[in-house]
Amino acid sequence: MRKDPDTGKSVTMTAGFEPGLRGCRDISRRNIGRKGFTLLEIMIAVAVIGGLLVSLIYSLNYHLGIAARHEFMTVASFLAKDKLDDMEREPSPLKGNFPAPYSDYQFMGEVRESAYPGISEIAVTVSRGNESVKFSDLAEIRK
Repeated sequence: MRKDPDTGKSVTMTAGFEPGLRGCRDISRRNIGRKGFTLLEIMIAVAVIGGLLVSLIYSLNYHLGIAARHEFMTVASFLAKDKLDDMEREPSPLKGNFPAPYSDYQFMGEVRESAYPGISEIAVTVSRGNESVKFSDLAEIRK
């Protein structure tokens, strides 16, 4: 038994009833001391983290592809320039693979007459898979 503060009458207390609140207890008062997250909050957090991870993985994959392409272009350019220098010294058509560690790179060299007398066009194509780089140069061919 307890006295109602508003009326001063004795009131029998039952579960979930508090005379000062005129009805059921406020639900938010019951949760004041509890810690944790609701299922909705957890689902929203998981959705946000999932979206960020998908964006991160896509971006990482995209940039790794660009880095691989740049690596191929750099290595192939150096190899083509080196083979072009060799062909200027000994002009003859060539075809083959580079030695290790570049054994997956192939080259093909061509020598063609140019529009200028005594000058030939030397072209070298270096490829790996479906990518290729082509360098060409004009050189005086001494016979």
